[in-house]
Amino acid sequence: MTTRTTRRRGAVRWAAGALAAAVALALPAVLDDSALAVYVLLGLAAMVTVGVSLLMGYAGQVSLGQGAFYGVGAYTAALLALNGLPPLLGLVAAPVAAALAALVLGLPLLRLRGHHLAFATLATQLILLSLAGQLTFTGGDIGLQAIPQFSAGSFEASGAAAYAYLTWAGLALVMLVTHNVITSRPGRALRALATSETAAASSGIPVGRYKLVVFALSAAFAGLAGGIYCFYTGYVAPGSFPVLISIQYIVMAVVGGLGTIWGAVAGAAAITLLVQGLDQLANLPGMPSYAPSVLSYAVYALVLIVVVLFLPDGLVPAIGRRLSRERPPATR
Repeated sequence: MTTRTTRRRGAVRWAAGALAAAVALALPAVLDDSALAVYVLLGLAAMVTVGVSLLMGYAGQVSLGQGAFYGVGAYTAALLALNGLPPLLGLVAAPVAAALAALVLGLPLLRLRGHHLAFATLATQLILLSLAGQLTFTGGDIGLQAIPQFSAGSFEASGAAAYAYLTWAGLALVMLVTHNVITSRPGRALRALATSETAAASSGIPVGRYKLVVFALSAAFAGLAGGIYCFYTGYVAPGSFPVLISIQYIVMAVVGGLGTIWGAVAGAAAITLLVQGLDQLANLPGMPSYAPSVLSYAVYALVLIVVVLFLPDGLVPAIGRRLSRERPPATR
């Protein structure tokens, strides 16, 4: 690949990123409240999915428990705010608490590999949800209500548009941190780790340490999203973080493209909009009460099958290859 081609591709990426940022900032001003709710949830899902893509696509670690760290962040921010501490402090503490939980849980869990690790993380989420439903300070099955609005100094997020900007600012931070990680020396070590842990260890890479750190970092992203979620909804309960939500993040990462930042965002957008459409379909008159769950699981399965068969690398890598083939060769 020539230097000119590399520069051209870099310029195209920056232009696409600038265009996406401009659209993201402009949309809250034109969307109504119902569309803004979807927009906020889309941004929160993208935040968690970027962490999943980093964890699975670069480190090769499978986790079905990201919803647990999403919940840890939400409960942390909610409890601090309800006890009179500034909401900003709660939002800062949310990713820290999620990362610490991941460090504690990761010490035993990351000794496992493959589907054993996936099932262990899934079991972790089930245990944490059960505890949240039983403990008094978390509100039990009823949860925590009347969570104050997010505020920082003179700023107060009093509407959906404010939370949309807050969410996408958080997503931009997550994407920036992820970009810096994957383009650094630790990022190269993570790619080596995903290829072969044995080969990475023989090259002097501290495999266990890197696995634990990236596990905690992806959990911190989920915790940050959970902190914003609790202030936006003003309510958190065990039912807010079902097991299906962790599966949803995996589907988003696979559909968009594992190991890509923009793929995580594209996958989150595609699946979120698809889920919203299915919810509207399931709630039509005459549909049975179990229709939302059935449609969700069926569509996740169908989407995964289609992507694995026809777009094994995900949407964004496939589109990138298609554009590269269609671009005419550079003239000398």
